[in-house]
Amino acid sequence: MATKFTKETYLYWYELMLLLRRFEEKAGQLYGMQKIRGFCHLYIGQEAIAAGCMTATKGEDKMITAYRDHGLAIAKGVSAKSCMAELYGKATGCSKGKGGSMHFFGVDVGFYGGHGIVGAQIGTGAGLAFAEKYKGTDAVCLTFFGDGAARQGMLHETFNLAMLWKLPVIFICENNNYAMGTSVSRTSNVVDIYKLADAYEMPADSVDGMDPEAVHEAVARAVKRGRTGEGPTLLEIKTYRYKGHSMSDPQKYRSKDEVEEYKQRDPIETSKKKLLEVFGVSEAEIEVINERVRLEVEECVRFSEESPYPDADELLKDVYVDQNYPFIVD
Repeated sequence: MATKFTKETYLYWYELMLLLRRFEEKAGQLYGMQKIRGFCHLYIGQEAIAAGCMTATKGEDKMITAYRDHGLAIAKGVSAKSCMAELYGKATGCSKGKGGSMHFFGVDVGFYGGHGIVGAQIGTGAGLAFAEKYKGTDAVCLTFFGDGAARQGMLHETFNLAMLWKLPVIFICENNNYAMGTSVSRTSNVVDIYKLADAYEMPADSVDGMDPEAVHEAVARAVKRGRTGEGPTLLEIKTYRYKGHSMSDPQKYRSKDEVEEYKQRDPIETSKKKLLEVFGVSEAEIEVINERVRLEVEECVRFSEESPYPDADELLKDVYVDQNYPFIVD
């Protein structure tokens, strides 16, 4: 059970993944109570991806994803309180209560959504990377999408230009096997999604998404390429969502035994085991982290319950025009 990573890294991973798990469990509970309405796509089971990506990147790097966005938003630095308030539709939410579950934003920390149109963020992510290259920074953009979105034409157009212009973008397919509810093998002749990069001579890899170490190492390699001007990478990170595609998903396309089999590889439990057995962390220290996370999630709910709803005059604000848009002149 040896590891090249430090105790501090594992403590960070464990606490972050636990926060994401407990936040999502609470969101699911509140949805059942009708405190949260609309669409809601939980990240439970996929937390190792967020954890590994965070330790392999810098604060200046950008992230953009699809509508299963809660976990990545919180990992990137959008406060859990503002995320829960957004689920409640409150004015203190990260998108002022107007975006809901699918449209979290935290531009101040480099999190650019939260997008409901399947695959649209793939092109936008490459655009964010283009902006960094244009400005002469060494920042990269991590662009996340699901295995279902890999069928979109946007992916192919974007891959072509990203390679042509050597953009500092890391395309990350969070392959949780079923898209909305159909297995990859029923929607594509190419079941190893990372091989789609071959057509563009783009470096690519298949990654164990249940292991934050494997995620960190693969993302770190891709980030290094992006920073040094070598262009994009496609990572197919194989993971598994324990819950349905959304809260309304009956999950008839898979068995309970299959879900339980994946839970045996749960990244939170394996990280906890490594902390206890390799790094000598005590059960009491683990419990301190558990309690800290519990209290943070409780505070998220209290904050959201006490926050106001947006005023009616907010309805048409932020829809399209930014009054400070720098390229509009009289």
